Amino acid sequence: MPNGGRAKLNEPGYAVMPDFQYIARELSGRQVNGVLSASSEREALTSLAGRSLFPIQIEVAVDPQTRQLGRVRKVRGRDLAVFYMQLSDLLRSGVPLLRSLELLENKATNPTLKHVVQDVREQVADGTALAEAMKRHQRVFSELAVSMIRAGEEGSFMEDVLKRIAAFTDHHEDLRSQVVGAMVYPLFLMVMGTGIVTAMLVFFVPKFAPIFERMAARGSLPWATTALMSVSDFSREYGVLFLVLGGVAVFVLVRSRNTDRGSRRFDQFRISVKGLGPIVRRLAIARFCRILGTLLNNGVPILQSLRIAKDATGNLVLSEAIGTAAESVSAGKSLAGPLAGSGQFPEEVVEMISVGEEANNLEQVLVDIADNLERQTNRQLAMFVRLLEPVLLTLMAGIILFVVVALLLPILQSSNIL
Repeated sequence: MPNGGRAKLNEPGYAVMPDFQYIARELSGRQVNGVLSASSEREALTSLAGRSLFPIQIEVAVDPQTRQLGRVRKVRGRDLAVFYMQLSDLLRSGVPLLRSLELLENKATNPTLKHVVQDVREQVADGTALAEAMKRHQRVFSELAVSMIRAGEEGSFMEDVLKRIAAFTDHHEDLRSQVVGAMVYPLFLMVMGTGIVTAMLVFFVPKFAPIFERMAARGSLPWATTALMSVSDFSREYGVLFLVLGGVAVFVLVRSRNTDRGSRRFDQFRISVKGLGPIVRRLAIARFCRILGTLLNNGVPILQSLRIAKDATGNLVLSEAIGTAAESVSAGKSLAGPLAGSGQFPEEVVEMISVGEEANNLEQVLVDIADNLERQTNRQLAMFVRLLEPVLLTLMAGIILFVVVALLLPILQSSNIL
């Protein structure tokens, strides 16, 4: 089938079915892509199999209007977790879906969430599946949630899926809060220390300049004071220039970060830097394993699960390694082999994935891996912060002590105290 081909399964007079974009391989190995219409993803996969096409990726086609609807403000994870849990409870209690959405719409205190739930309710009332209605709001409902809800609709276990999404979202927010909370105090120390030292060099030290200039003319100025005055003069004369250059450097880095090459270099640096790199790597791998395990546990096909989990790592280097592994899986091979060959995944993680594949309980093994990695990472992060705090405090104290000694030493010398 030629690239960009389009196959319509619905005939005039039948209900309009959603379109699915797909990427597949022919028996010859050639990659093709196109769009077909089907009532569900499972039917689309069956249609591709009937044409001797092996799917690599398949997803609902998103039109421009849907993309525009997705450009709304994000909703906090905590609010989404509450929404998923309440919707699960209502459905489990026997409340119809439309009535449940209406109740949650009226109860929502977040204006963005209220507007989104209203649109989802209207779409469901018009006959759209809940997953497809949520997919219109990509900045609010993640692809993970949409895929799990679609699987729950097809398998008739929507309540359980929503409860799992709520638990996953809540867990993700807890982990994020722990990481952010651990780094707040060290960052505060760095900002405050830099501000204090800068203020002393620019505003406080220059007040002693007349005294020190007279002592320098007599040749009795200590080297520490001479160095301090030189740094102070340099900061006053070129400080603004360095601020401008720093702003330009940040701008260039941000622009470079938005390119594929720059993003890959930045992500490689993040997972390779001493101290913090292993923590970042383990967090990304834990997120990948938890999302992949959750998706597989809810009946989402493994290729689609790998694509979603790959994009959720937040690291381009790891995403490329997972993408290579996904191609291997689409060819009927194992997942563990390509992950081990990438060199990006710890050996113990690869071994556990291999055992999970052989024992046919990969989804549970992946969740266990995520739990273990998060526990290890929390311990490493706590130790890193405990070491970083005294280092920063010692550095600040040393700089301030040097400034004070450099200021007092010539005064003590001139008073013949030393």
